[in-house]
Amino acid sequence: MGVAERREGGGGGGGTKAVNLFTAVNQALHIALDTDPRSYVFGEDVGFGGVFRCTTGLADRFGKNRVFNTPLCEQGIAGFAIGLAAMGQREGVRSYTMDHYQLFGVLFSSRQSFVGNRAIAEIQFADYIFPAFDQLVNEAAKFRYRSGNEFNCGGLTIRSPYGAVGHGGHYHSQSPEAFFCHVPGLKVVIPRSPREAKGLLLASIRDPNPVIFFEPKWLYRLSVEEVPEGDYMLPLSQAEVIRKGSDITLIGWGAQLAVLEQACEDAAKDGISCELIDLRTLIPWDKETVEASVSKTGKLLISHEAPITGGFGAEIAASIAERCFLRLEAPVARVCGLDTPFPLVYEPFYMPTKNKILDAIKATVNY
Repeated sequence: MGVAERREGGGGGGGTKAVNLFTAVNQALHIALDTDPRSYVFGEDVGFGGVFRCTTGLADRFGKNRVFNTPLCEQGIAGFAIGLAAMGQREGVRSYTMDHYQLFGVLFSSRQSFVGNRAIAEIQFADYIFPAFDQLVNEAAKFRYRSGNEFNCGGLTIRSPYGAVGHGGHYHSQSPEAFFCHVPGLKVVIPRSPREAKGLLLASIRDPNPVIFFEPKWLYRLSVEEVPEGDYMLPLSQAEVIRKGSDITLIGWGAQLAVLEQACEDAAKDGISCELIDLRTLIPWDKETVEASVSKTGKLLISHEAPITGGFGAEIAASIAERCFLRLEAPVARVCGLDTPFPLVYEPFYMPTKNKILDAIKATVNY
């Protein structure tokens, strides 16, 4: 069954099963490897399942030539992934019996690029994606442009767990999505739940552009819902209105959606009707859905874990102020992380909590 034949946004056939988020990610990776022999999964410790168990069983099922560990070198992981995604089948990847050492050799002696591979690379924590930053923003994002569309690395997907986890401190809790949203040529996708994670990850892997896919690690085990067992995709760059309302629009992504939902419930007790939107894809983001909602409610609140200054919420606020200026009834509110390194003991004070959001909702509605 070709990619075009798979249901986009549907259940992909079969029933559903209650699973957590890391299991949904594992299912998506299993399907990607099973349906496309050009797919490879690699990264630090992925061979035995990874620190969050997202790749459990993949090496046993598909072999260590397609699911393998890499050195602890994020720049090398990203560079190898870019080359693998750009490398055509004519250059030796026709044989899937090669070990990954031979694959490295073929890659770096290759010059042609035709039908590329699906390179699914894991950066173990988003905090450690920065050594790979140059490869991603100067190579992956510009690969197609600088070759005049003769070559591309559109089969590249970078997976990485991001955000708070309750005890991660400053090196295992950061939300770096805004850094990549500034770069033309990349897509940035963040799911909020198991069903979203599976459908959006499969869509990202099959998208003809390089995608940075951030997974909210707080929800790996905490978030459980019914997920279709089959193969399905959810559309990229299409926001979802997950709660209808009339008084104020709330926007978030990833783990922050659960916090926003709690704030909506409490606001409803005070007679405030909140419309809640999950952006899902940050770049390119769905301006039309957000604009339509704000045109109806006249008010907007944006919330994310990343620091407020330069966070992607600022881009949303500026765009909506430009598009909806005459319909806004109050300044755009932002409830975000603080402009400090991510703290350990003081994490509860740093986080954009339900109570902070509820206070901002009331202040904006009563402006």
